[in-house]
Amino acid sequence: MTLKPLAFFLIFLMPAISCFSSSGNAESGKGTTGKHGHPAPALPSIFIMDRGEQGPASLVAFMCRNNSYLDSAFVARLVKTYIIESRREGVNYDIAICQMCLETGFLRFNGSVSRFQNNFCGLGATDGYTAGDWFGSMEEGVRAHIQHLKAYASIDPITPPYADKRLVHVRRGTVFTIHDLPGRWAADPAYGEKINSLLNQLYLL
Repeated sequence: MTLKPLAFFLIFLMPAISCFSSSGNAESGKGTTGKHGHPAPALPSIFIMDRGEQGPASLVAFMCRNNSYLDSAFVARLVKTYIIESRREGVNYDIAICQMCLETGFLRFNGSVSRFQNNFCGLGATDGYTAGDWFGSMEEGVRAHIQHLKAYASIDPITPPYADKRLVHVRRGTVFTIHDLPGRWAADPAYGEKINSLLNQLYLL
């Protein structure tokens, strides 16, 4: 029996249709599965008023990997403080910690701010010669950082006690993502991109 031309054409075409379909399904799952079938890492949020996603161990490892001279016990305490203060205000602690790492050079403090100031985000350090604000403890310095971020990113009330002496100078609710920080938090036009680069490093751990 001889196949009709249309039937012969469909049989010939079916393998090609199957290949395209398989390729399409694989592409639609891109970003959900990484190497060897493991889930691909999530993308970091760039929104300041958001929740952090990384665990304390990952955050400590991220910082110690970028500065091998750090005391891991001190870093663990600092990370825990950032998580507590960020959750209190609804701030994304992944962003806050990456910003702290950028401002302090992963706690090397090679700029005008010294490690004794407990100033982890350069508050008041408006140039390379100004030391900026001093805080009585690590907890107070971290709280000031988080309060300052929230002041920029939200019009919601900030939880007392107030550690940030510069809250009155902030135009509330004008910053939503890390890419809105240049020109407000820092003069560097690449400031947001630098934080984003650190976020991506953090999420690749």
